[in-house]
Amino acid sequence: MRLYAHQDRRGEDRIGALVDEGLLTAGRLRRHERRPSMLTWQSVCCIVNVDGWRADLETTIRRAVRKGAKRIDPERRRPLPAVQHPGKIVCVGLNYGDHVAEGGRPAPDRPLLFAKFGNAIIGDGEAIVRPPGTHALDLEVELGVVIGRRARRVSEEDALAYVAGYVVTNDVSARDWQGTPQALHEGEKGDGQWLRAKGSDTFLPIGPTFVTPDEVDPAAGLAIRSWRIPGRGEEAGVPVLMQDGNTADMLFSVPSLISYISRQITLDPGDLVITGTPAGVGVFRDPPVFLVPGDRVRCEIEGIGVVENPVVDWTDDPRRDA
Repeated sequence: MRLYAHQDRRGEDRIGALVDEGLLTAGRLRRHERRPSMLTWQSVCCIVNVDGWRADLETTIRRAVRKGAKRIDPERRRPLPAVQHPGKIVCVGLNYGDHVAEGGRPAPDRPLLFAKFGNAIIGDGEAIVRPPGTHALDLEVELGVVIGRRARRVSEEDALAYVAGYVVTNDVSARDWQGTPQALHEGEKGDGQWLRAKGSDTFLPIGPTFVTPDEVDPAAGLAIRSWRIPGRGEEAGVPVLMQDGNTADMLFSVPSLISYISRQITLDPGDLVITGTPAGVGVFRDPPVFLVPGDRVRCEIEGIGVVENPVVDWTDDPRRDA
């Protein structure tokens, strides 16, 4: 099952379904439900808290298709982040061997965890805002895992039963604040931890598509790629491939991550686990390549979807209360 977060014609946040590349909007799906609607809710985070949500939605979608419900081009609706209000966002660093190697670091012996917050979430097409004080903005395409059941001290063998589905994310990072040597000017130093570098506003674009585990298997291998689309210069408008990896190359698999995290941090339905990025980030290129206002960033995971965002300076922040 493939769900799609979008705004309806009245500007309300809704969840629809993708069937054969067409969108069954929440409004059309509601006509085929048999119990109080989950489809008026605004995010996958809400839906996965309902007992039996997956079976109910699958039945509704089948009924709508059988009855000939009209599908539309998804581009006719404004996309939203599939996950809007997670209780927790647990991120994993250094989880691909080639990314570890490009930074010249030893492979970790256990998952390296850090956090982001809801303020960082934006949707497809929304602006990544470069905040004042950083000059080294970078991209990281990552697989996001949405939790579907409360997970506390679960075994690795049982962990996949706690997965509701997957989304594509971009772990935007300010490398100078992170303290990465290649990003630092003379006399600069990093923050000593990653909160500001990873958790600033707009630093977590999430795609609109949420895919259930029967559709994709990260362990079997999904292509995971990112592109920088320059906004100026000779290459303006031409996508430049940055990352080209495969989820099968994770050092710590999705089940092992859920098991490890849940030993001390209870994961609840709707929580998000961001699983790390492959090689190709800008900071470790020679010379380093950073995102600047006018650029666009595209992140894509095979079988899941895409999130693409422009980059703007904080002086051009489009948010109403900026």
